[in-house]
Amino acid sequence: MTERPKLSVERTFEASIEDVWDLWTTREGMEAWMGPEGFKATVTELDLRPGGVLVYLMTAVGPDQVEFIKKAGLPMTTTQHVNFVEVDPLRRIVTRDIADFIPGVEPYEVVTVTEFESVANGTRVVLTFDAMHDAQWTENAKLGREQQLRKLADLLAARE
Repeated sequence: MTERPKLSVERTFEASIEDVWDLWTTREGMEAWMGPEGFKATVTELDLRPGGVLVYLMTAVGPDQVEFIKKAGLPMTTTQHVNFVEVDPLRRIVTRDIADFIPGVEPYEVVTVTEFESVANGTRVVLTFDAMHDAQWTENAKLGREQQLRKLADLLAARE
């Protein structure tokens, strides 16, 4: 597959970079916010280092999401395998995973760069990631990542 365009989403959290990093890089933290609305993430393996892996289950749990998954002919739970390419504590994480759960589409790689920056009012996080195989899946991926950042913001606000 030829190189796909990159997309970015960003959010500034009213929290320390250490708190954001902790929720981004621990099993408990990830399970609390990872995944779009209506989905539950269960981390089964986490080795946060270059060459390490993150394995998690993504399960549809919301009624609308369950209905969508059924209509699309997708499984209710998918296993995601993410490889850590770069880990620079409190600054940057680069991951590579394979989109291998889409019926009728050959599996392909998705690279995500996550950058963390301390700013005056908290921590800015920028996600830059490869577009998906078509416009609809790309829009869904972007919306899902925006929802994840919103869930993380809610979680951080509840910690105060």
